[in-house]
Amino acid sequence: MDKSKEEYISGLINNLKNVKYIVPDDIPNIDLYMDQVTTFMDEHLKSSKRYKEDKLLTKTMINNYTKNQLLPPPYKKKYTKEHMYLLIFIYYFKNILSISDIHSIFDPLTQRFYGGKSDIGLEEIYKEIFRLEEEQTDALVKDMIRKMTKAKESFSFVEGEEDRDFLTMFSFICILCFDVYMRKHIIEQIIDNSLKTEADTVGKEAVNNKDNSKDNKKEKNNEKTNKPI
Repeated sequence: MDKSKEEYISGLINNLKNVKYIVPDDIPNIDLYMDQVTTFMDEHLKSSKRYKEDKLLTKTMINNYTKNQLLPPPYKKKYTKEHMYLLIFIYYFKNILSISDIHSIFDPLTQRFYGGKSDIGLEEIYKEIFRLEEEQTDALVKDMIRKMTKAKESFSFVEGEEDRDFLTMFSFICILCFDVYMRKHIIEQIIDNSLKTEADTVGKEAVNNKDNSKDNKKEKNNEKTNKPI
């Protein structure tokens, strides 16, 4: 591989250590209006942009997430810290997974841990995931360097330097794509064989609880109606 291209790719890989994530303590302790949410996300995730004009999270996107029941509706047009955690997860998931798959992940997540339903909340979950991601950065950088080394070893039999450089770059891209493909395949299998089942179960439990609540209310009303004077 041409030395300048190799240095360029090495720089890209090493810069992964500088990719900015939203630190848990950066998330405001106050509820935010829609404009404040999009501004916050844009400022804190701007290093993830491919082009400067890219919009990371728009009002339309957030409204669609709510309509698709990925995101609980805002309270009095304001979004809580829990909304922010979910939006950050959605931002990363949507680059790889379909809305349907994200839905299957989020159903049990929000049913179990959103809105103080458990001793552990979304804030604790986000902090733990953030810690794990920080630990993974160095391992990912080393893995990419190994993949680049493998790509450099490929097509050594090609005599033309220009053609060899192109095929080496193509090889590196293919290795990375195959890696993403295999990881995505595992994620989809987990969703289809585990999380979808759990999401369906949790959904049915929620419906049953709602129906039971209605039945109990009807019984109480009937008792009041049939109560002797």
